[in-house]
Order: sequence, then C-alpha cells, then structure tokens
Amino acid sequence: MPELGVNIDHVATVRQARRTYEPDPVWAAAEAELGGADGITIHLREDRRHIQDRDLELLRQTVNVKLNLELAAANEIVAIACRVKPDQATLVPERREEVTTEGGLDIASHRQAMAAAVGKLRDAGIYVSLFLDPDPKQLDLAKSLGAEAVELHTGSYTNAKAGKQQKTELAKLVAAGKQIRDAGLALHAGHGLNYHNVRPIVAIDGMHELNIGHAIISRAVFVGLREAVREMKRLLE
Repeated sequence: MPELGVNIDHVATVRQARRTYEPDPVWAAAEAELGGADGITIHLREDRRHIQDRDLELLRQTVNVKLNLELAAANEIVAIACRVKPDQATLVPERREEVTTEGGLDIASHRQAMAAAVGKLRDAGIYVSLFLDPDPKQLDLAKSLGAEAVELHTGSYTNAKAGKQQKTELAKLVAAGKQIRDAGLALHAGHGLNYHNVRPIVAIDGMHELNIGHAIISRAVFVGLREAVREMKRLLE
C-alpha cells in the first residue's frame, strides 16, 4: 500500500485570507497524523501565499511522520530547506500567477540549476524527489541529477474525461512508473487526486507515495480532517 502524504497548504490558505492565526496548519498536521497520514506535505512558496516560514519551523519540531517540503529551486528556499532539514524535499515548478502547480518541472531546460539544487539538498542529508510530467525525455534525466524519487504529475489524468481519454492518460502514468522504477528511483504521484479517481493510481505497480491535499481538506469541512484522512487511507488499502 502506498504511503499517504497529506498536503495541508489549504489550511494555511484559509488562515491567510484573514491574515490571522487560525486555522493553524500545525494543528492540522496533528489531526492528519491521528487520522493515519504517513507524511505531511507543505509548499513554502517564494511569495509565501499560504505556508509561512513560522509554519515550517514549527512543523519540523512537531511532525512525527515524514515531513515533505515542496519547493522551487530558488536559492533562498533551498537554503531554508537545508537549514530546517525536512525529511524529504520535492522540487516543483513555481509561477507567481498560477493558482496551483500547473505541471511538472522542465529539467531538460534547467538542468544545471536543478542539479545544483539537488546537490545542496542531498548534501544536507535530505531525500530529494522531482515533480515531473510522465514525459520519457524528462524522466530519463531524473537519476542523472541525483534525485532519489520522482513524483508523477497526475493532473492530465485527473482532468481527463472519464472513459477513453482518462484511460489514455492512465496508460502514460503506468508507462512512466515503469521507467522510473527501472531507473532505480522511488515512484510517487500527486495532483488532483481525490476519493473518486485515486484507486487506479494506487494500483500502478511499485507506487510508493501519494500526495493529496485539496480533496482531503475539502472533505474535512464536512467530516473533520481526522476522518477525511481515514477515508482516504481506506481507499489506499
């Protein structure tokens, strides 16, 4: 069964809407752990639109499961990661105007910068994953950069219409998963996964970790975060 990383960024989004102290993502992480989360995922963006430096510092002190920090390969954020030392760092693309991450990294075009960021993170003792589209050309470069895992961007699959289109996107993910495993890297996946579309992703051979945020936080509005995580864990089983 894959590990479940619960992304709590949206808890911080609600807090920042009023620029107050609640809801606190630190409390959210504790609730997610009690629900059975195997990891807590946060994205410290350069514009600090949701997660703040204070959140990262406190979560590093309080999270008892894996702490996965998503970050851009920006010098400032990489330096913060190397100092705070999350258990895992997932390098992702980042644009100020996007609502959420819109696709995988283009490591082919930014190979030198990516290699430098991966090297700094690994030198700090941090496990490094790259967030990539199921593009064979991009996946071919992942191991050469020194990454230990690849998180497949599942957005095209989750946005596809049910039926033939979705099956086509799923087939791309299955093939990409095999390419990643054949390269000796751990296989992760995330983006847009919810209670209705996650099972085929769970079934991909060798799937090690899923990172899910929006769907779980949305469900938590009605049933509470602890129960929302439990429901997702049952689907993974």
